[in-house]
Amino acid sequence: MTPYRSTVQDEARDGFGRLLLAEWTKLRTVPRWTLTLLASVALTVLVALLTAAGAQASGTGKGISDPDRVQIHDLGHFTYQPLAGDGAVVARVTSQGGGGAWAKAGLMVRGSADRATPYAALMVTPGHGVRLQTGYKGDGQGGGTGTAPRWLRLVRSGTTVTGFESADGRDWRRVGSVTLDGLPRTALAGLFVAAPNTAKVQRRFGGETVDSAPSDTRATFDHVSVSPAWPGARWRDRGAPGGPADQGTGGSTQEGGTFTLAGSGDIGHDAFADDVTRVTLTGALIGQAAIVAVAVLFMTAEHRRGMVRTTFAASPRRGRVLAAKAVVVGVASLAAGLVAAFGAMLLAAPLLRAGGLAPPPLSDPAVLRAVLGTAALMGVVAVLGLAVAAIVRRSAPAITIVLLLLLLPQIVATGLPLSAARWLERVTPAAGFAVQHTVDRFDRAIGPWAGFGVLCAYAAVAMLVATWLVRRRDAA
Repeated sequence: MTPYRSTVQDEARDGFGRLLLAEWTKLRTVPRWTLTLLASVALTVLVALLTAAGAQASGTGKGISDPDRVQIHDLGHFTYQPLAGDGAVVARVTSQGGGGAWAKAGLMVRGSADRATPYAALMVTPGHGVRLQTGYKGDGQGGGTGTAPRWLRLVRSGTTVTGFESADGRDWRRVGSVTLDGLPRTALAGLFVAAPNTAKVQRRFGGETVDSAPSDTRATFDHVSVSPAWPGARWRDRGAPGGPADQGTGGSTQEGGTFTLAGSGDIGHDAFADDVTRVTLTGALIGQAAIVAVAVLFMTAEHRRGMVRTTFAASPRRGRVLAAKAVVVGVASLAAGLVAAFGAMLLAAPLLRAGGLAPPPLSDPAVLRAVLGTAALMGVVAVLGLAVAAIVRRSAPAITIVLLLLLLPQIVATGLPLSAARWLERVTPAAGFAVQHTVDRFDRAIGPWAGFGVLCAYAAVAMLVATWLVRRRDAA
């Protein structure tokens, strides 16, 4: 006799594929749903074009020739000599005034006098102690209570620069060490001062205004030396009055062994920079409304017409039916999001260039992450909309609930104090839009992927609740 072998596993394995095909057929054969997905693409791209055209008309991009220029400061005043190979620069900061708690006075080793070159800066600050800073972001290593007068020493060994500080010039404490990729054999070493701008942020419902004004700072140095000394080297200035506009203002004087430097502008990350990528992708806020409408109707249309009874009769495992719907509408929305995001970036680029603003390249990892993240955002929003529709089983309430969850926190946040706004944008589904951020701004509430994870968590919980309800209540 032939032994019996169950085919239940094979049927289960093949059944979900048939469910996916059936749900995909439902979605693609309703013309208005296809048109609504296309409308989400058109709305996202249209807003990007209008935004880029507005930047061109207002001249906000005038004079900006590279994508990084709006994200960093490389100002202040720098007085330097060449440093050939390994060596050190030493000085005592004897006094410091103006510029606030983050005013900077100290030593710097950098690759060249060009803007945005690799650098290491060891500095005294009135409010944050002695710090070692590199790159154009963050506040660097160090801290404590050390203020002027203070001895500082920067030591270069290959591409590694190490900072030391001392109260008396004899007992030295290591502050930190950094590696400067691309540091040439002959670098520049010397004294610098810098101070962040004074910024006033006015937040109101629907937007914010940032007023910024330069801060001036001044410091004096003595016991200055660069070793090994370059034969016949003279002290030169970067950022002197009359130089390029993006190299700061101020000057330096030398009397005997005492140097006095004055300057304005900061070196480091610009916390108030415009995020061109995020602004270009702002249309996703409008395009998602069409995505939510499709996702909700994809679920509620069957309830309204009573077809859901037929669907559940053909596939009694209701959780699998809901999962198949989520996969189909999520993937379709993801595809629409890809077209919308790439289309917005590519079509807005010529308008941005015409306005003097260099569009961020898609090859940049942060920009590519924002574009792909926007598409993924659309897909997860669709799943969230489907789940809410399965819970409430009515189109208008479901669409309203989802859009309020996504849009209301962002609108309300602009009228709240910054601390409250950050909290609100961390714990609501609106956190998902952080995936579009490519600039670390002062008002950043959550990291890109962490924010996207918050949205995914809301969608997952909504799907679990929807599955539980679908399995237990009447199909009507």
